[in-house]
Amino acid sequence: MKKVLIVLLVAFIIIQFFPIDKTNPTPTPGMDFLRIKKTPPDIAKIINTSCYDCHSNETKYPWYSSIAPSSWFLKNHIDEGRKHLNFSTFAVYEPKRQAHKLEECIEMIEKKEMPLESYYLGHQDAKLTDEQRKILIQYFKKVKEDTERAMVF
Repeated sequence: MKKVLIVLLVAFIIIQFFPIDKTNPTPTPGMDFLRIKKTPPDIAKIINTSCYDCHSNETKYPWYSSIAPSSWFLKNHIDEGRKHLNFSTFAVYEPKRQAHKLEECIEMIEKKEMPLESYYLGHQDAKLTDEQRKILIQYFKKVKEDTERAMVF
């Protein structure tokens, strides 16, 4: 048993030499969802707090992002989040895709699938109240409708 613990300790120490890349892509303010959609400050605060760490290029890496293997899980989660929706590059999406992404946001918030439960462990402030969910759903629906209306003209 002692040998197993020593092997595990040595393995844990060795994996610390393989850190994740915590470099965020360079911000492009003119492409950011909150700016291009002129999001009101109170709603922008909710989106920043509950969404931007995983769904933007403005990730704030917590202390445990320096400890493997949790850092690897975190990095994978952020990469996946950005792949599915990146608010920092929202303007790059074609209007039809923007509307689809907004529909997905609405659905995920309604089903309480976002933010992820695991995210709350280190980010209690990201937990959405029922009122905040309602506000975000209404806002995303409005922006989606505006986007679809602009596609017609």
